[in-house]
Amino acid sequence: MIFASALFLFLFLPLTLVGYFLISPKLLYLRNIFLLIMSLIFYAWGEPVYVFLMIFSVLLNYMAGLMLHLHRQKLLNFIKEKEILLISVISNLGLLFYFKYANFFVNNLNVVLQNLSIPPIAYSQVPLPIGISFFTFQAMSYVIDVYRKETDVQLNPINCGLYVSLFPQLIAGPIVRYHDVAKQIVSRTVTRPQFSAGIQRFIFGLAKKTMLANPLGEVADKIFAVPVHEVTTGMAWLGIACYTLQVYFDFSGYSDMAIGLGRLFGFEFLENFNYPYIAQSMRDFWRRWHISLSTWFRDYLYIPMGGNRGSSLRTYLNLWIVFLLCGLWHGASWNFVIWGALHGAYLVIERLGWHKYLDRLWIPLRHLYTLLLVMIAWVFFRSESLNHAIQYLGSMIGITDADGVKYFTLLYFDLKTLINLIMGCILATPIASWIGIQLQKRIITPQFSLLQAILYGGYYSLLVSLFLISAVSLAAGTYNPFIYYRF
Repeated sequence: MIFASALFLFLFLPLTLVGYFLISPKLLYLRNIFLLIMSLIFYAWGEPVYVFLMIFSVLLNYMAGLMLHLHRQKLLNFIKEKEILLISVISNLGLLFYFKYANFFVNNLNVVLQNLSIPPIAYSQVPLPIGISFFTFQAMSYVIDVYRKETDVQLNPINCGLYVSLFPQLIAGPIVRYHDVAKQIVSRTVTRPQFSAGIQRFIFGLAKKTMLANPLGEVADKIFAVPVHEVTTGMAWLGIACYTLQVYFDFSGYSDMAIGLGRLFGFEFLENFNYPYIAQSMRDFWRRWHISLSTWFRDYLYIPMGGNRGSSLRTYLNLWIVFLLCGLWHGASWNFVIWGALHGAYLVIERLGWHKYLDRLWIPLRHLYTLLLVMIAWVFFRSESLNHAIQYLGSMIGITDADGVKYFTLLYFDLKTLINLIMGCILATPIASWIGIQLQKRIITPQFSLLQAILYGGYYSLLVSLFLISAVSLAAGTYNPFIYYRF
């Protein structure tokens, strides 16, 4: 089940809200049990078998945290804390490797064996459980934080299970750290302003997904489906421009919906995106893009590896390795590895001294530089093969045999696409948010005026319209991709 679906919007979410608020706020433990059950149903709807894998992950990490606690209470002496942590990490990564990377590993091994004239390994394809990377990383962070004494152990298995499986952030993030929500799990209330803000944030995220990401993604998919030798330069740039905006509005839209849903139940999740396409360097980009993932890799991999505490060479190597793994986290494909390697190389080059020259450039040139590098990397992220990505990049710089007769740019570029591109470029910046803040400053006065009534009425009419248009788009359209199935 996904947020951008009629089933979720008109059945699951209303039933969950009604059931949740029928339970007295004083009985928070019952509310937690109810949310846990609904979260398991949410996941089981699309993964009826692998919901048991997630339950196993919850129990595994709950027991690891409990064993750490018992060891500190001198009640468990046959094993050391480091050994408990090591077993937990290896078990989590083992599950992740098997379900996400086993096919990739065996396929590549068979290529090597074939070249050596050795019979290939016969095996059955391993299905990929949706969201396994998200809930595995969350569960791991809980155990690591308990080990580091950065958070208290959660002795209640229901609360631990709720943290890992809470449906707003279960399959598409953001990756929520346990210490950020530990107090909210055991003590929270839902205020009217919080509930209202949650609804607004959810609707804006839904609109991003259905009104921008989906139509732009449809154009990108059509262009990337064209035989790559037939892709003209104009088509190539249109395709990657549409995909660049699609992946941002799709992912940030889901994060907005997750944050909004969390507020409906009294949870405050940290922001996951901060207008990454206005970044003026690749360093700045990664401070703004998928913040929960970049901080996870920083705190649980980059810093433990030594971070920037060693020699410059070691720092660059650490950074590059982290981004190689970040790319692999996104999917079991060499294209994702190359995407990560490119971003790692970008950051290393800036650290080598390029940032000194970059900081002197005119600000629009810095934006252009960052966007160009990001779009080049997105080609590898979107393409189905390395050969396709290389040829597509060739088309972008004019190295193409396309004659523009059967396939040409205007075949995919119409008024609707133009409007979506313009709106996407505007909404990928803080302009709309800035306008909203300025209006709010000017209309909020001690006395409620007619102008305020008109503006508030218009604002909430806009919200209702966005929701209805999004719902109609979902009901009438057949294109509604879920791009996180590989994560």
